Amino acid sequence: MSEQLWDVGQVAAYLRVTVATVYGWRTKKYGPKGRRVGKHVRWDPDEVRAWYLAQPAEVA
Repeated sequence: MSEQLWDVGQVAAYLRVTVATVYGWRTKKYGPKGRRVGKHVRWDPDEVRAWYLAQPAEVA
């Protein structure tokens, strides 16, 4: 891990979704895997980027 862990706001900003969307994905076991750190959830930035790049490209 090269950076500090991200909080939900940073993950949402990177993925350009709302904080509620990130939490909703988490309850559905979708999206980048977060980890509990005390009472908070944190994400490894490298894992968030890898998850994003692994998603199929949307055809417009």
